[in-house]
Amino acid sequence: MSTTIDLPATLPVEPEPGRRKLSTAKAVSEAIAQQMRTDDGVFVMGEDVGAYGGIFSATTGLLDEFGPRRVLDTPISETAFIGLGIGAAVEGMRPVVELMFVDFFGVCMDQIYNHMAKIHFESGGNVKVPMVLMSATGGGYSDGSQHSQNLWGTFAHLPGMKVVVPSNPYDAKGLMTAAIRSDDPVVYLFHKGVMGLGWMKKNPRSIGAVPEEAYEVPIGKARVAREGSDVTIVTLSLSVHHSLDVADKLAAEGIDVEVIDLRSLVPLDRDAILASVSKTGRLIVVDEDYQSFGVSGEVIASVVERDPAVLKHVSRVAVPDVPIPYASVLEYAVLPTPARIEAAVREAMAS
Repeated sequence: MSTTIDLPATLPVEPEPGRRKLSTAKAVSEAIAQQMRTDDGVFVMGEDVGAYGGIFSATTGLLDEFGPRRVLDTPISETAFIGLGIGAAVEGMRPVVELMFVDFFGVCMDQIYNHMAKIHFESGGNVKVPMVLMSATGGGYSDGSQHSQNLWGTFAHLPGMKVVVPSNPYDAKGLMTAAIRSDDPVVYLFHKGVMGLGWMKKNPRSIGAVPEEAYEVPIGKARVAREGSDVTIVTLSLSVHHSLDVADKLAAEGIDVEVIDLRSLVPLDRDAILASVSKTGRLIVVDEDYQSFGVSGEVIASVVERDPAVLKHVSRVAVPDVPIPYASVLEYAVLPTPARIEAAVREAMAS
């Protein structure tokens, strides 16, 4: 069985080293601010998005510039303010609504899936819902099982919404710009560990060069974060950084790992996945979401359904199907840590 592989389209050129650098959090807030300056219909709302600047600093500085009429602190009622955002989007505005932790989606899923995702379809394409639902994800901080999940696979499974997950400042700004400009509802998920916040565990790649001007990173196009010839790791978000660390370590032993940063789950860049695996023959999917019925299985299916003959090895490094533990030692036992990723690469090379 064979197939023609369409390589990913040319992506925006990243800035040269030495240009100004931002944290991922500042890149997100800058993207929102730039779109608010050019479009009066863009506004922000959510819990603590105003004076506090967002619990993970994604809206810092916006209240000072745009005031409380366009940066709205809401009561702790996710169903109400997400419903308000949907109504505003249907009426032609472009709201950016922050759900403080993605784990809280359960109390407002009716608004998200039965309204935000479906109105465009139910109207026969006549009504658009240009809304960004932004939320924090991820474990590693002993936040407990109700504040540490990713759940991007849940949103990706439900048709009607684009789903984007940046791993670095450059992509974070470009994807947010593209999300706000999109006429479709976009779920924008950022991992706490990539935001570059001083009070959390520092990730050296969470601060990087970001152009001052507005630009878009196309939704639905993966990025080759590291080229390699022996093993393909397909991953996203914080796990991109863990995978790059492992790849750098194993390069000293002559093991050449290619790392694909998905950046978007919906649409999913299946061509980029297949192109890489066709070169290496070995596929490892690293995903800080639950293993069963999720992203890891969909990535593997993207290869198996199109050209299974290219695969010499396939495996997954994901969260087992258990709630995220509170105790740090137990939490790190289930997360896709660099140690687990390295073991998977060595197993792939030995197969």
